[in-house]
Amino acid sequence: MEQQKRYGHFDDQHREYVITDPQTPWPWINYLGNEDFFSLISNTAGGYSFYKDAKFRRITRYRYNNVPMDNGGRYFYIKDGDTVWNPGWKPCKTPLDFYECRHGMSYTRVTGRKNGVEASVLFFVPLKKWAEVQKLTLTNQSNEVKNLKLFSFEEWCLWNAATDMENFQRNFSTGEVEIEGSTIYHKTEYRERRNHYAFYHVNTPIQGFDTDRETFVGLYNEFADPQVVMEGKPRNSHAHGWSPIASHYIEVTLQPGESKNFVFLLGYIENEQDKKFSAPQVINKDKAHALIAELDTTQKVDQAFAELCQYWDALLNIYNVRTGNDKLDRMVNIWNQYQCMVTFNFSRSASFFESGIGRGMGFRDSNQDLVGFVHQIPSRARQRIIDIASTQFPDGGCYHQYQPLTKRGNNDIGGGFNDDPCWLIFGTVAYIKETGDFSILDEMVPFDNQPGSEVTLFEHLKISMDHVINNLGPHMLPLIGRADWNDCLNLNCFSWDPNESFQTTENVSEGTKAESLMIAGLFVVTGKDYVALCQKLGKTQEAERMQKAIDAMIEAVKKHGWDGEWYLRAYDFYGNKIGSNECDEAKIFIESQGWCTMAEIGAQEGMVAKSLDSCKKYLECEHGMVLNNPAFTKYIYEYGEISSYPEGYKENAGIFCHNNPWVIIGECLAGRGNDAWSHYAKILPSYVEEKYQTLHKVEPYVNCQMVAGKDAFKPGEGKNSWLTGTAAWMWYTVSEFILGIKPDYDGIRIDPCLPETATDYTVSRKFRDAEYEITIHPNGAQKGVKAITLDGQKVDGTVIPYSAGKHVVEVTM
Repeated sequence: MEQQKRYGHFDDQHREYVITDPQTPWPWINYLGNEDFFSLISNTAGGYSFYKDAKFRRITRYRYNNVPMDNGGRYFYIKDGDTVWNPGWKPCKTPLDFYECRHGMSYTRVTGRKNGVEASVLFFVPLKKWAEVQKLTLTNQSNEVKNLKLFSFEEWCLWNAATDMENFQRNFSTGEVEIEGSTIYHKTEYRERRNHYAFYHVNTPIQGFDTDRETFVGLYNEFADPQVVMEGKPRNSHAHGWSPIASHYIEVTLQPGESKNFVFLLGYIENEQDKKFSAPQVINKDKAHALIAELDTTQKVDQAFAELCQYWDALLNIYNVRTGNDKLDRMVNIWNQYQCMVTFNFSRSASFFESGIGRGMGFRDSNQDLVGFVHQIPSRARQRIIDIASTQFPDGGCYHQYQPLTKRGNNDIGGGFNDDPCWLIFGTVAYIKETGDFSILDEMVPFDNQPGSEVTLFEHLKISMDHVINNLGPHMLPLIGRADWNDCLNLNCFSWDPNESFQTTENVSEGTKAESLMIAGLFVVTGKDYVALCQKLGKTQEAERMQKAIDAMIEAVKKHGWDGEWYLRAYDFYGNKIGSNECDEAKIFIESQGWCTMAEIGAQEGMVAKSLDSCKKYLECEHGMVLNNPAFTKYIYEYGEISSYPEGYKENAGIFCHNNPWVIIGECLAGRGNDAWSHYAKILPSYVEEKYQTLHKVEPYVNCQMVAGKDAFKPGEGKNSWLTGTAAWMWYTVSEFILGIKPDYDGIRIDPCLPETATDYTVSRKFRDAEYEITIHPNGAQKGVKAITLDGQKVDGTVIPYSAGKHVVEVTM
């Protein structure tokens, strides 16, 4: 194994990851913003900003898959004599005397030093503001006067991120700007159908500006050597067509020891149709002036930043564990919860691996993300459930994705992913257990967002379950449709055309017989939740009806879904087994092992234990459990995309971190705490960070979707970080199944599953209007609660009954 280099470290006290070398193996990013205005920012200040929708409201431009890596972003060029440098190292890449990037909770601070000058930039999006603040502090640490020339730089995107990269015959003729004092306004297409514009402001008089990219950079220059900066003189260019940018020029004199602050503000404004203009061809800037006035001094910015930090303090104080294991505590208390907030905001749409163009908010994705987020801001989780359900069809099927700006289903993808409906039960039940808010079930929710089609949310849950029951195959197992959770197992595609999409092409859509054991297990798990909810609501008849369907599904799995040592994965269109010892390749898959063991199907007959043992024997490796084994070595057209990947990557025997927690939960339900912890620690970022910074490549403070499996060229190499269901599943697994603190309808259920080496730990948990201080005494036990006291009084059973106020709980295993 190659020598492992370290690029940074955790600072738990400040809830930051500190990067000390700008040349990370891959750009290590952070997310700014919590609700409407968002930014992605790398450790060298690369990335972009958008309002609500990374496709339709892209504010600044970014170049994916570019050489050199991570080109474009928010740049400050400092010209000190003949030396030009950037606080974030890029794009000039001038060697710095000191570099540091601190990624924190919705903020990033980049600091560079060169020749006695320090430049530190704090980037954040204030609460409830449609703007990114960039607070630049310049400090002269030398003994001589410094006369600096400062150039800011942002490149505007022409709003629709897809056409921005395609329609140049139009794009090169649409760019429009206005300059007013120290503010540069981006008003491309505002004269016609758009009611929005953006601006880039600095809170000091400027000595010049540029708004035309070719004038600023030079037609044959790079971001690293823009001609205006190299010459040390702005051109005061005015973009009219071509590619608009925003660059301020400021001359700065610093005495020895002196510091100066500059507040740069990247903002977004929407105007009413009848208030778009203040004069012919002059945009109405009233809202921009108001927004600028709220953040035009260092004091106002510091106050806004303090409010953001207080906001995160409150969110992260809802659930806090103290185990004495720093690597576990920092993930549970800080980074896992933080990643869950980010995945809730973005689903799978905008990262450095997802362009924000091709994918919206996923139906199954968003429901899964809820379990990682619902304890933090339940009101937003409630709205998300209603938004998701509104994209469902009357037969219980649903759009696979929807656009965050319009909240309407994505027709380009459509529906037909037959696991999707079950996830609505999963998300809704998690919300009700956390909040006790049963009223959500009475909300009137439309089908396909069509007015007049509204039924109660409970009715949506019912037809979600019925969609599975009404779509069973020859073995009475659920039909897979276009795919189940594994979008790349396309059993009805049969494509030899490289121009077709595996996931939206159905060459055999009539009379399909392909069935999914993963959906079978999911149906049993969510079905049990649905039955318990019906019983809670007094809907006894509906509970009995659904219980019969669950019992029938369990029997079908036992009869047709068991392969002797593990659960089958599926039946293909021809009725052949997938994920069987009879297969030449991919004899075992992780998804059905996870869901069928979570459903505890055949537990008494020993199926669950055998399945879990098979996961250890065939799927586990140093970096986690691979998705299937052995890897496919050739394309199998009746399987689709899954067999198109090289061995060890993505769905072809990659370590899909998302589904490792399913097996871990199965281990917990079976009481196998040692095995559960072993699997969990292998994909826990803080453990990976310690061992594999160079090998892993992606951010060491969050989970990624995929880690290269044992068949890959570089096992352990990570890809597709940040936006993955792994975040919510890792949180759900550790908080509810390993540490064992489970929200329930009437209180908190205590049911840990721990390694036998675990020592005493304490969880502080805010739950509705109550605060519980829960101390667990494992006593070497992996599973089983022996005794619970609540405020000194013995509790019968394992549920702490909910009551407002502060409570102390002692749990003996």
